[in-house]
Amino acid sequence: MNRKTAKKPKKTACRIADIAAIAGVSTGTVDRVLHNRGKVSKEAQERIQRVMAEVHYQPGLAAGSSASGKPCRILSLIPAFLPDEYWSKVSDGIRKAEQEYADFRIEVKHLPFDQYDKNSFDTVIRSIKKTEVQGVIIATLFRKSVLRLAQWLDRQKTPYVLMDAWLEDTNCIAYNGTDSFQSGYVGGRLLLEQIRKDDAVIIFNVMEHTRFESTQCAQREEGFRSYLSKAGFQGEIHSAFIMAKSPGKNAQLLDRLIRPRNGYRGGIMFNSRVGMVASWFLKREMFDFVLVGYDAIKANIPYLKNGIVSHLIAQRPEAQGYNSIKALFHHLVLKQPVEQMNYMPIDILVKENIDYYNNYI
Repeated sequence: MNRKTAKKPKKTACRIADIAAIAGVSTGTVDRVLHNRGKVSKEAQERIQRVMAEVHYQPGLAAGSSASGKPCRILSLIPAFLPDEYWSKVSDGIRKAEQEYADFRIEVKHLPFDQYDKNSFDTVIRSIKKTEVQGVIIATLFRKSVLRLAQWLDRQKTPYVLMDAWLEDTNCIAYNGTDSFQSGYVGGRLLLEQIRKDDAVIIFNVMEHTRFESTQCAQREEGFRSYLSKAGFQGEIHSAFIMAKSPGKNAQLLDRLIRPRNGYRGGIMFNSRVGMVASWFLKREMFDFVLVGYDAIKANIPYLKNGIVSHLIAQRPEAQGYNSIKALFHHLVLKQPVEQMNYMPIDILVKENIDYYNNYI
């Protein structure tokens, strides 16, 4: 190519943490290569230099980006949580990304809501409309409310990322999560492989004061029923509603429901609360009931190990949170295109492999 007509590579505001992540090394290793100090293996040095060339790294550009302008404010709309619960893992990933991008003045504000109360979510939406914000992360539990919020954000030209379940008819810049339908389809296969096609099964749903239907659980149930239908399942499918904060009432419900004459041989719960049901089975030493659940959180793992839960289907919540901030960072700060569909693996966990599982951030 003629030197006079050759285009210069576009300068990109890429910082040390980004190069480290791409090259698979620590930020300290990148710093040592940049400043030619300390020992770095030849292989790591070559990887770092190759990444810097690919992104056209300019040392002064990142510093300028962090030293001028306002902070980049991102709102995180995920449910309120207690330590070691599913959404705490999502939050861990968000906080890790926030720390890595701190040089660019990325600031994340968490706006919690009650995952069993649509009104709680709608209240948070109203507060967003009074807040100056550059990007939003949205857990899509309440479909209709999320769609209304997405339409408002589109009008404001505010980019947003979806997680938990994919919603069509939005202009999100990215989705991070599993294919919920396929996840439920896998759950159906795992359950049916352990029972007969004419056995009765239970779908355990979690509610608080009133019944509600999360987008993700609805899509998982659709996939679950689809597999059973295609596989020729002939048994009864019963829906049971478990109270999120009333273990006494749950025990009474299960005492009435799980009886030999009722013929139930297996069940599935489509959110992370399978431990609430598993504890009842353990107390009654009912190891012959096949129970499939979701998410490798602290409350569920003991029941997988002792055999009450046969499988846990996991979806790497830390990675979902981390990648959601990363997508907004690339879109807002680096002005780079972002892949819209980012499906997490559908991880199938059993007692033999749970001790080796991690979330691969």
